[in-house]
Amino acid sequence: MAIIKIEGIKVFAYHGDLPEEAKLGGQFIVNVLVTADTEKSEQTDDLKDTVDYVTIIDVVKKQMSIRSNMIEHVAKRIVNEILLLNKVKQVKIELEKIQPAINASFDKISVITQGSN
Repeated sequence: MAIIKIEGIKVFAYHGDLPEEAKLGGQFIVNVLVTADTEKSEQTDDLKDTVDYVTIIDVVKKQMSIRSNMIEHVAKRIVNEILLLNKVKQVKIELEKIQPAINASFDKISVITQGSN
């Protein structure tokens, strides 16, 4: 077993409950942790025997392109689709919304979602 960690996937998308967010969009950052069965790839040194991180990034981009009102909703879709990949045992993602349209001072707004097979 190993953890495949991909941090800082930057995506422009249209998630949010406010009409401005649906119209103007915004920046998001997605961090992904995938626990995968890597025993075979550790022996064969072959990409087909592990989880391809390019595929994980493609899943993130695809799901982020489908609009949701809540970032929790899109985060769960990302987790569910990554769990369908061969060799994946667990997934944990953090989806951060950069500069949401609210009147408040804060360092970070994000949701962390996970799932397992």
